[in-house]
Amino acid sequence: MSDAEFARLRELAEEHGQGHIFRWWDDLDATWREYLLGQVAALDFGELDQLIRDHVLSGESPEEGELVPAEALSLPESSEGDAVRRRAIAIGEDAVRSGHVAALVVAGGLGTRLKYVPPKGTYPTAPITGKSLFQLHAEKILAARRRYGVLIPWYVMTSEATDAPTRAFFADHDWFGLGADSVFFFEQALSPTVGSQGKTLGKLLLAEKGALAMSPNGHGGVLNALRDSGALADMARRGIRVVSYFQVDNPLVPPVDPLFLGLHVERKSEFSAKALAKRDCEEGLGAFCYSRGVLKVVEYSHLPRRYKYALRPDGRPLFLAGSPAIHAFDVAFLQRLIADGVSLPYHRADKKVKCLDDAGQRVDPATPNGVRFEKFIFDALPYARNTLVLMADRTEEFAPIKNKEGEDSPATARQAQINLFGRWLEAAGVEVPWDEGNATVPIEISPLYALDAEELKRKLPPGIRLNGPLNLQP
Repeated sequence: MSDAEFARLRELAEEHGQGHIFRWWDDLDATWREYLLGQVAALDFGELDQLIRDHVLSGESPEEGELVPAEALSLPESSEGDAVRRRAIAIGEDAVRSGHVAALVVAGGLGTRLKYVPPKGTYPTAPITGKSLFQLHAEKILAARRRYGVLIPWYVMTSEATDAPTRAFFADHDWFGLGADSVFFFEQALSPTVGSQGKTLGKLLLAEKGALAMSPNGHGGVLNALRDSGALADMARRGIRVVSYFQVDNPLVPPVDPLFLGLHVERKSEFSAKALAKRDCEEGLGAFCYSRGVLKVVEYSHLPRRYKYALRPDGRPLFLAGSPAIHAFDVAFLQRLIADGVSLPYHRADKKVKCLDDAGQRVDPATPNGVRFEKFIFDALPYARNTLVLMADRTEEFAPIKNKEGEDSPATARQAQINLFGRWLEAAGVEVPWDEGNATVPIEISPLYALDAEELKRKLPPGIRLNGPLNLQP
């Protein structure tokens, strides 16, 4: 960029109280100068000022107004419930078989709490083989393709930090058998990070002397990313009508669930979501609720205390239905949001941000020191004309890998997979050893061997005994 452009951007930054981002300009070579100016030129300083006023200087306000818990649809274990399931599964299978369904995984986030530097989708999680999250999801999609005899495209949302290594990982693994032409990578946008305390309060943080500290703009960034990348146009070209959406860090998630998809289609829903019964009031799942009669999700950190800790007569949380971020969207709904210029709101996320201090030394904080601005895809719920919330079984569908240890960690996700496969084996007549609800023998069943318990029962050779680790691969 020219000297005039540098002068313009520097003046603009100073007008908005962010002139410090150029403090090391004289130390930068031409490459770093160009990079920094490119970042600054892309900033909307007016929007940044508003975000800082609303979410940093005044803090993040809890959700205001009266909230009413939303009750998710639960299908009873009865002849009536079975009939609903059979009908919905048939409709869902027809939608898949007709080539109307695509899978979409959001994989642009950073594994900060997990302390894992590569893209989270590359994390090894299969109980015996150590297959990655990406490979497990890919095998489920490939198994569904083979079952229904149709190509199911997979859209993978990355970010600046995860895009190149994610593409390389897929290429190194030959796209896990899916074929490069059926995997569409697209990158979400970044948002700037500002300080949350002391002299840095509301000030842009620098990752390097010539680089702003930026972060992915949240899973709600998928909307604009689909538009800007051409992914949404690609869906339309392929005749996709429904998108099955999930997060990369959940090894149990079914990317193609005929029951869920069938209910979505049958009930003419534009935005469907699965729900889980929250473990307790502290579990970090967004709460499904109604505000002024409109269905929405309130992020767990924004739920007022009077609601967050309210209990039902049976002792469970009053706001029981929590969001595991498993959704189905109509493509026509996404197209309408974009055509109408809908912009999902930003939310505050307090994070530990590696940055430079006043002396230009790198800081690796032990506690949160910065604010990231993130969008949530569930904020699109109120725009949908018809919605569906389906209660799912946590033990069948949700075992996220978010923390290095404790709940929602690699260890709990691995055990959840083993337990799922143990139940499948028991349903097929195999005796499985258990201790306090956990299968005590390592078990792994590739989706390419069996996608569900019914398929396993059909394929399993008679007389299998579980005397040690069991690893069933195609």
